[in-house]
Amino acid sequence: MDQKIGISITGLAPDFAQWDELLALIVRAFAYMDAVIDPPSSAHLLTPGSLREKAKAETVFLAVDNNRIVGCVFALARETDFYVGKLAVDPQRQGQGIGARLMLAVERLARAGGKDAIELQTRIELTANHAVFARLGFRETERTAHRGYARPTSITMRKELS
Repeated sequence: MDQKIGISITGLAPDFAQWDELLALIVRAFAYMDAVIDPPSSAHLLTPGSLREKAKAETVFLAVDNNRIVGCVFALARETDFYVGKLAVDPQRQGQGIGARLMLAVERLARAGGKDAIELQTRIELTANHAVFARLGFRETERTAHRGYARPTSITMRKELS
C-alpha cells in the first residue's frame, strides 16, 4: 500500500476480470486528447477483449483505491528495455503522484529484468506530458510520424537506468 497517496500498486491478478472498468478508465483518461491530437488516440480502438490480449503479452500494473481502478500502465519487454504504453490515471485523481508511482513500478520491473532503459511515446501536441516525463527522468530521442502524416506526430522519450 502506498500510504502517501492511499492506493496500492499491483500487478494484474491471474483471475482479473474487470476489463470493462479498465477500458473505461483509459477512455476517461485519454478523453482530453480528442480535441488536441491528430491523428486520434489509439485508445478509441481498444475493447475489453483487445485489452485482455494486450495483457497477455505485456505486464500491467494497476493503481487501486477502495477496489476501484484509478490508474494503469502497460509495459512490453523488449530486448534491452521496456516500452511503456497506455499510462492512464483517472482525471479526478491526476496530480496525486499516481502516474509517477506506476512508472516507478515499471522502472523496478525493468531493473529486476536486467533492462537498461524504459521508453515511451507521447504526442507532439501534449507539451504538458513532455514536461511530466522529463521530470521523471525521460529525454527526447526521436520524433516520428504516424502513417499518412508528413509532419512529426509523436515524440519518443527514453529513461536510461543505471
